[in-house]
Amino acid sequence: MKRSKALRYMMLFVMSIMTVLATTGCAEKIIVLNPKGPIAEQQRDLMVITLLLCSIVIVPVLILTAFIIWRYRDKKGRKARYTPNWEHSTKLELIWWGIPIVIILALAVITVKATYALEPSKPLASDKKPLTVQVTSLNWKWLFQYPEQGIATINELKIPEDVPVRFEITADSPMNSFWIPQLGGQMYAMSGMAMNLHLQADEVGHYWGSGANFTGTEFAQMYFDVEATTQEQFDQWVDDVKTGSPKLTLDGYKQLVEPSTSEVQTFSEFPEGLFEMTVTKYGASHNHGLSSKEAQKIKPDEAK
Repeated sequence: MKRSKALRYMMLFVMSIMTVLATTGCAEKIIVLNPKGPIAEQQRDLMVITLLLCSIVIVPVLILTAFIIWRYRDKKGRKARYTPNWEHSTKLELIWWGIPIVIILALAVITVKATYALEPSKPLASDKKPLTVQVTSLNWKWLFQYPEQGIATINELKIPEDVPVRFEITADSPMNSFWIPQLGGQMYAMSGMAMNLHLQADEVGHYWGSGANFTGTEFAQMYFDVEATTQEQFDQWVDDVKTGSPKLTLDGYKQLVEPSTSEVQTFSEFPEGLFEMTVTKYGASHNHGLSSKEAQKIKPDEAK
């Protein structure tokens, strides 16, 4: 008897150690659990709270499952209580139905509040002017346009730290999903639509960005570098691109639209109204999160 108790305690200890290792050491490797921006932090907290609430049911069920298998295993001289006519317990019914119902209600309230708080088109509170970046998903590359700076890049995104970034997202290719895991959640890039997403990097660093939808042969190559810099470094980079990079012409853009992979490229200029032209390329457009004034800029007639 003493030996069996010692074995059970040992198993519980090993399980505890494995749980701690899984939730701490792996957190640095799983980038969604290592946020670098206010949106990603709130999303991480939502995942952790959800996991803990679900664990209230899942962990006891797993432990009881293992215990029942061990306790009522077939063996000689088994002394487990045998009750073939037992069929109901009000107390147990209240426990295994009541606790999950309470947890589901708590998850519902938390999720609804988080959904409204993390609405992608909702501007971030800041005393700094947001930076606008227009994102276009191409086969199989990403085009980033900086309308205020007048420059564009392929597969490279640079942003200043602690500055809200307003992404306007569309696609001139099959639908994709724009994703920078350490800064925030995904936003779909779709032809004929201009989606709005607000993110921010809280510190200088290099981050990974990617397309999160399968879009064909070279889908695995559709990732991009994200670098958060100081404001001074960002301004210097903009100046370097303006003085040392070629212009992106309309013919050059048509070549980029063709299905192909690409290395990092920078452009000192791009055609005026290129993003609006892309959004309205296939006819009427739809805009998510844009104000009426901003949406007014995106019209098929004007883009032509």
